[in-house]
Amino acid sequence: MTVDHDGQIRMDPSNPYAMARLVGLKDRFRVAFATDPDADRHGIVTASTGLMNPNHYLAVALDYLLTNRPDWRAEAAVGKTIVSSSLIDRVVDKRGHPLREVPVGFKWFVAGLFDGSLCFGGEESAGASFLRRDGTVWATDKDGPIMALLAAEITARTGRDPGEHYRRLTAEFGTPYYTRIDAPATPTQKARLARLSPDAIEASQLAGESITAKLTSAPANGAPIGGLKVVARTGWFAARPSGTENIYKIYAESFKDQAHLDAIVREAQAIVDRSLGP
Repeated sequence: MTVDHDGQIRMDPSNPYAMARLVGLKDRFRVAFATDPDADRHGIVTASTGLMNPNHYLAVALDYLLTNRPDWRAEAAVGKTIVSSSLIDRVVDKRGHPLREVPVGFKWFVAGLFDGSLCFGGEESAGASFLRRDGTVWATDKDGPIMALLAAEITARTGRDPGEHYRRLTAEFGTPYYTRIDAPATPTQKARLARLSPDAIEASQLAGESITAKLTSAPANGAPIGGLKVVARTGWFAARPSGTENIYKIYAESFKDQAHLDAIVREAQAIVDRSLGP
C-alpha cells in the first residue's frame, strides 16, 4: 500500500497517492480496479485516462446503465447526494429518468433500492449501488465490486473504456470542474452552519451569475443537509461542517473553467464566513 501525500496510509480507492500501484497498471490493462478494505467503495483505472474521478465514473455508469437495462422501470429514479456532480443531473435528464437529490449518506438510498423506486444510488466519495438486470433489489449498501465489474462490462460491451465514455459525455454536456476544500471553523460556527437558514444568505450573485437556489434541505425528501448549498446557472457550492475536526468542507463545481471554479470557492468561503459570524 502506497502512502498518501502526507505520509499516512489511507485505504481510499479514489486517491491517486494511495492507488499509485493500481495507476501503474494503466498501460498493461484496459481496465483495472480496486475497492477499499470493506469493499464498499471503488477505484477505476482506465488505459485512456488513468484513475477516474468518482463523479466522472458515476456519470459514465449511469449513462451506460440507463441505456442498457431494458427491464428497469422507466419511472425508477436515480439517487445522488447533494454534493455530487451536476454532470449526473444532465445525464439522467437526457435519459428520461427522475432524479432524487438527498443529503450526504448512503442511508438515504436504502428504501428506494429495496422497493425498486430507485434504480441507482451514488455519492461523490466513490460509493454506489444499482438494481439487478430484472429491476429487483441486489444490494442496499454501496458496493465496490459491482461498480468495478460494471467498468469491465462497459469496456467489453462497447469497445471503449469508461474514460473514453467520459470524454464523450463532456463533449455533449460540458466539462465539470469540481473540488473539495477545508476551511477553519470553531465549534460554535460549525453548529451555526448545521442550523443555517436560507434567509441568512444575503448574496444574490455567485461568480458573476444570479443565484437560482439556496438550499438547507434536500430537494428529494426535505431532509436537512446539515449545511448549505447555493446554485447558479453554471456552478454551485455546498458547505457542511466536519463531524470530527474544527473545519467546514466546501464542495464546488463549475461548468465553465478552472478560473470560474476558483471564483466560486473564494465567494463561497466569503458567503459562509459572513453568515457564521465570529
